[in-house]
Amino acid sequence: MDFSRRALLTTLPASALLAAAAPLRAAAAAPGVDDHASILSNTVAILTGTPESNARPEVAPRLADIASTARGHLTAMDRAAPGELFPNLPLGTSDPNLNTTYRYLYEIALATPSPATQRRVIDALAWLHDTYYGDQSRGYYGNWFTWEIGISTHVTKTLILLRDELATHHPTLTGTYLASMDAYLRNGKDGDVDLDSRFHTGANLADITTNRVLQGALTGDGARVTKAVADQLTVYATVEEGDGFHADGSFLQHESVAYTGAYGKNLLTRAVQTLKLLHGTGFAPATPLAPVIQGWITHSFAPVIFEGWLMEIVKGRTVSRPQTGYADVSTIVEAVTDLSSHTSKQDAQALKSYAKSIAQISPSPPDPQDFVSPLTIAAYADILADPTIPAQDLVPREHHAAFNAMDRTVHRRPGYAFALARSSRRISKYEYMNGENLTPWFQGDGAHYLYLTGQDQTEAFGIDHFTTVSPYHLAGVTAPVEPRRTIPDLYGTPWYDNPEAGFTASSTRQNQYVYFPLATNTHSGGAHLGPYGTSSLVLGDDAAHAARHELPPDFVTYANARATKSWFMFDDEIVILTADVHDPAGRPLTTTLDTRITDPSSPMTLEEGPGWLHCTGPDFSIGYLFLTNTTPTAHLTTVTNSRRLIRTANPDTPITKQIFTLLQEHPPTPHPHSLAYALLPNATRAQLASYGDSPLTILSNTPHLQAVEHRNLSLLMANTFTPGPHQAGPLTIEGPASVILRTFPDGTLSLAISDPTTKRDTISVTLIGHSLHATSADEGVRVRCLPDRTHIHAIAHNLHGRTLTVRLRP
Repeated sequence: MDFSRRALLTTLPASALLAAAAPLRAAAAAPGVDDHASILSNTVAILTGTPESNARPEVAPRLADIASTARGHLTAMDRAAPGELFPNLPLGTSDPNLNTTYRYLYEIALATPSPATQRRVIDALAWLHDTYYGDQSRGYYGNWFTWEIGISTHVTKTLILLRDELATHHPTLTGTYLASMDAYLRNGKDGDVDLDSRFHTGANLADITTNRVLQGALTGDGARVTKAVADQLTVYATVEEGDGFHADGSFLQHESVAYTGAYGKNLLTRAVQTLKLLHGTGFAPATPLAPVIQGWITHSFAPVIFEGWLMEIVKGRTVSRPQTGYADVSTIVEAVTDLSSHTSKQDAQALKSYAKSIAQISPSPPDPQDFVSPLTIAAYADILADPTIPAQDLVPREHHAAFNAMDRTVHRRPGYAFALARSSRRISKYEYMNGENLTPWFQGDGAHYLYLTGQDQTEAFGIDHFTTVSPYHLAGVTAPVEPRRTIPDLYGTPWYDNPEAGFTASSTRQNQYVYFPLATNTHSGGAHLGPYGTSSLVLGDDAAHAARHELPPDFVTYANARATKSWFMFDDEIVILTADVHDPAGRPLTTTLDTRITDPSSPMTLEEGPGWLHCTGPDFSIGYLFLTNTTPTAHLTTVTNSRRLIRTANPDTPITKQIFTLLQEHPPTPHPHSLAYALLPNATRAQLASYGDSPLTILSNTPHLQAVEHRNLSLLMANTFTPGPHQAGPLTIEGPASVILRTFPDGTLSLAISDPTTKRDTISVTLIGHSLHATSADEGVRVRCLPDRTHIHAIAHNLHGRTLTVRLRP
């Protein structure tokens, strides 16, 4: 089996995957071994439940909803106009309409209708194939996903649900559809998956292979099932680059988009579904996959979920959709519930405790009626009702997650979570696609989100945050003062259409320069030491503007601001330093220190003191300390915008919010600007006033070195950006690096080092005035003790920004 470019394994070795695939091939070839019926029965049980699950009162509302949806679709079919199967879904040129039509047919089949109704669905499937789907020369317009995944997913499940009636009413239709679905795998190879295709990775690969497992079971094609399972096994591998889950918990899709909260969520769902589909069959992998999936939940998903809300920093273009945040987590809890039935007793207890904790702490708990399977609804009800299962988060109360492989950081304390989005030559500045997330330009330029405990996050973030907050004034962003235009405004279509120049809906150039352009800076990363951490970023243009001279004259690009930024995350304070703020084009700039929204009926109150500002709302309190020469201006405004402003498919719903913006203006000057401030989540006025004797000391705020010392915590954090030695307190740091030093009462010290460029081979740090020996050190860290100093040498090659630590003592 060829593992392709994504098989750079660290968690699940290639030998284990090969060992897992071997029994599958043997089982498929063995005489008399046929588990296809088990896969099909597992599938039907997942989709429609069992007599036992469906007798539960908790499941009744879901079954009623399935039946009601089916009745509505059947009634609507009677009102369809020529050229459509359902009203207002004209067919022939719109791939979303065709996909929705197939979904409606599946939802009718899901209700286990009468034989007459089943035949009506079968006849509709045949008509769709003959008229709009089967002709390969007319199909495959619009989004590739529709043809390779979306339609196939609905059709495959419908064929399974109606397989008995198909056998008598239209016995050749299943084979006809399978041939067409294979032919539409145009980004594959010979009608099958191609592991070297950029389209067949991560969540997309899981979707395609799940469909092919079901298709193989439906037709008794053991080789198809075997190949599909073996292909899907590659997504369980920890990767070093590109799509998939990384060693630090990051998840990427489209090779460069931080996407745990959308594609990652879909992959989680498919992975758990695979365990359920293959349960009790000879196709189940020999290597246990449940521990791998549980690792994703613990290290990748749980840190980006705060009190039942999925954070914006890992959702790409889906931040512009309604019903995100709490609804996203409902899908994850569904997967957690299912996984708890396929793992060890101890692991199951941890998963169940996590599901219960979200149900108890979330202002909008998961609604089990949104779960796909009646079986899951019943299992979730058992978890909530079991008094022996405690509610327990998977994330410690004090936690710092450095997702450097996707340029994201999450810092959590009791009472708040701070989430940060960066970008680089590895990670996209933002994601726009298909008319979604229309104004994304600065979402990866150090935008931050401060989630406060006890809040309904739909009132502070989510779709209404992006609808009403200016895209130029996202919290943490330094941006030019100039208007930008959306892709549909610029070109009249959801993408830049210029086939002669290589720009089509799904082309590589469209991805590079329109949908999710990389940044041009190499510096984006940070270090963490226990629950503390630092991050840093050097702003630059996106890839499109950097390639301006190579692009067609009518292709519009925008230049970004320049700045050097650092974030130092302690317990009660998040210190943010910005240096070298300037614009090569001479435009005025702004830096937004923070932005908050509230309902106009719940106004915010501002109170100023010497060097500080206190902002309070109906359910939050935030303090701002202004360090050095920072003199921002606070603005309170009321804004009304339509949700369609950020996504063309959104309803034209007007949203009104009161917006607090803390803004530092940077007029054009010959000398770069700098600013320094601290966020104090949940701070009171009295606490702010007490910072006259601040424990914080800014050691440096330049484009070469940014460093802060916290006296009460005995912590020194430093980010260096340029070659050569940099002095921060007792530290001498060679070249670009992120370093944290903590001194303990017994005289021991801990040092953390990382490479924010991800390109260095080694990093050297010297502790002046200390003669120390290592008591413990990560692999690759060497310590040399001299009479008046200690030299630490860390090998950073191929660590992808991972932190190395060493413990030292006199």
